[in-house]
Amino acid sequence: MDDYAGKFDATGQDYLRRIRAGAQRMGQLIDDLLNLSLVTRSEMTLDPVNLTALAREAIAELQPQQAGRAVQWEVSDPLTARGDTRLLQLALVNLLANALKFTGKCAHARIEFGQQAQGAELAFFVRDNGAGFDMAYADRLFGAFQRLHTPLEFPGTGIGLATVQRIIHRHGGRVWAEAQPGKGATFYFTLPAAE
Repeated sequence: MDDYAGKFDATGQDYLRRIRAGAQRMGQLIDDLLNLSLVTRSEMTLDPVNLTALAREAIAELQPQQAGRAVQWEVSDPLTARGDTRLLQLALVNLLANALKFTGKCAHARIEFGQQAQGAELAFFVRDNGAGFDMAYADRLFGAFQRLHTPLEFPGTGIGLATVQRIIHRHGGRVWAEAQPGKGATFYFTLPAAE
């Protein structure tokens, strides 16, 4: 594109842009599939984990994606659990990135990471005020390549939530979501308590 842009007409430049975008999407898909494979095959080291610190690191990592946006982040403190730090970091990055993505059309996005009682157990959650979804399709959320929004509405590969589910299941926890179209979503997960 840089070296030959002047030698192509508008149609040729459009073809190059499409090829480049396709290659970038394929690269992202390969990275996501490698992460999914890592989650299912890697050895786990279970230690006490400061989830508050992991969430703040994930938010810092996501800063470039929120440039020019009004995003209010709320992270409860202290949130701890027992688990594999590396895998839990990946789960939080996926959940917080999803919340950031699906609040992209909100004038004032609000994303919260916290903990609350869910019946007899404590669950961690990531809550946003974004696009939400119809709960009739909630059973499709955690399947690989399953999407409830089109790639034109919200980009992505459809691997992130499958990765989150596998991480949480490997820790002996469970993951689920609640949402309403246009009113945001909350993703819950349980983990063993920190000792």
